[in-house]
Amino acid sequence: MAKQPRILAGQTAAITGGARGIGRATAQAFVRQGMRVAIGDVDFQAAQQTAEELGGSAVALPLDVTERESFRAFLDGAEEQLGPLDVLVNNAGIMPLGRFVDEDDLTTQRMIDINLHGVIFGMKLALARMVPRDRGHIVNIASQAGKFGAPGGATYSATKHAVVGLTEAVRGELRLMGANIDLSYVMPYIVNTELGGGLGEARGLHNLEPSEVADAIVQALQHGTVEVWVPKSAKRSYQLGTLLPRPLAEGIGRAMKADRVLADADATVRRDYELRAAASEPALTGAPERPQITEGQS
Repeated sequence: MAKQPRILAGQTAAITGGARGIGRATAQAFVRQGMRVAIGDVDFQAAQQTAEELGGSAVALPLDVTERESFRAFLDGAEEQLGPLDVLVNNAGIMPLGRFVDEDDLTTQRMIDINLHGVIFGMKLALARMVPRDRGHIVNIASQAGKFGAPGGATYSATKHAVVGLTEAVRGELRLMGANIDLSYVMPYIVNTELGGGLGEARGLHNLEPSEVADAIVQALQHGTVEVWVPKSAKRSYQLGTLLPRPLAEGIGRAMKADRVLADADATVRRDYELRAAASEPALTGAPERPQITEGQS
């Protein structure tokens, strides 16, 4: 008999990068479930606006995930206002695109700081609260780039590979400790957010809405799912690809144009997003437009 879904009403959740996109949609989904939600974002004004729109069960707090003390203050504030932390969603992330050989070092460092170090800080700080209580659930937002390296987004892919490996390893450690803490990592396809704007298209696949990812996160909390593919059908494609010889699997990917999704990104469409992502670090100004990867380039 299938287990009954866990009841989420009354739980306290904290979401990083919660002002926009997947974070915002997840906050909305949590509020619908009767949860209390702390929305953390480096853009505090946008976080406040989102919290106001969601109502009294949501609060906004400033957060820079690259600063451990900022993250600690965010979780402290969430617990002071909403109660002991039950759920942390590590959602904050940036995705500047371009050829790896053209990527400036500040952009590389910033992606690692936000996409990986931010997740590490969040997990350590949340687990310090959850392990003594022997309850809690951490959800790390990865990407299908965390399973398939995506040309045009090499460092981004690397950070998401790291998030997958980190989650699996820490989950194993918690099991050995006998700790009753759940960990999940979520791997969406392209999502219709600012981060996902202007990307190429793979044949046979459609972009997701943020609400689809948010619903998958809710289901992961309800059922304790570890590996969350969005859409679910992507898992079957991945499993099939691992069984095929590499030349055949890569040939299918090229035929679907899956290897062009990030490489064919429209720099003009993405310009405002990339400048805003760069501005999240005062020392990092918008990098010059990078040449797109064209046929024949490796």
